Amino acid sequence: MNHPTPETNLPTPDIRLVVLDMAGTTVADGGLVEEAFAAAARRLGADPATMLDHVRATMGESKISVFRHLFGEEGKAQQANQAFEEAYAGLVGGGRVSALPGARETIEKLTAQGRTVVLSTGFARPTQDAILTALGWRDLVPLTLCPADAGGRGRPYPDMVLTAFLRTGAADDVRQIAVVGDTSYDMLSGVRAGAGVVAGVLTGAHGADALRASGATHVLDSVAELPGVLG
Repeated sequence: MNHPTPETNLPTPDIRLVVLDMAGTTVADGGLVEEAFAAAARRLGADPATMLDHVRATMGESKISVFRHLFGEEGKAQQANQAFEEAYAGLVGGGRVSALPGARETIEKLTAQGRTVVLSTGFARPTQDAILTALGWRDLVPLTLCPADAGGRGRPYPDMVLTAFLRTGAADDVRQIAVVGDTSYDMLSGVRAGAGVVAGVLTGAHGADALRASGATHVLDSVAELPGVLG
């Protein structure tokens, strides 16, 4: 069942570049983000219970930004981020990540349609690579991006989307970009980049109302619906 916004009835732009989020959009991790945040907090002597509400509310934001907010000083934020990445990578190595249903097929369909697909994440590069390796996705798309690849600013900034636009050369206009994710921060990054399609999926952190409030042009049950929406 689709959950369209009013804009869904407008003609779909000529989408040539699709920037897909990973965790919650194309990848299921079974709550590993919260587990890794809790492990990081404990390593720094903090109580995870006091932080999890903020962690949940900011799903999709780059992890170092979340830790800067929580700990208030750069040194502790960097320590916490390192602890988080180590904990998450260890959990990934335990086989607890999987592709969401239809995700790989969606990427393959989009590619067959002549579109360029880029995978983006708020994780650091080592963690992103660990996920890609676990899924067998290292060669699935021509480009994968983390915040460091875009000058260090992750979502909700538009930097990763615009980096995909510049590096791939797949589109002539930002309106030929589709940005797809499961969080409000994904939607904001797409809106700020000027993407022609900003699609939220309901397989991750945030619900339809939150996605629409942050600018979603489409709300889909899952990423598997995307090729049909783009036509």
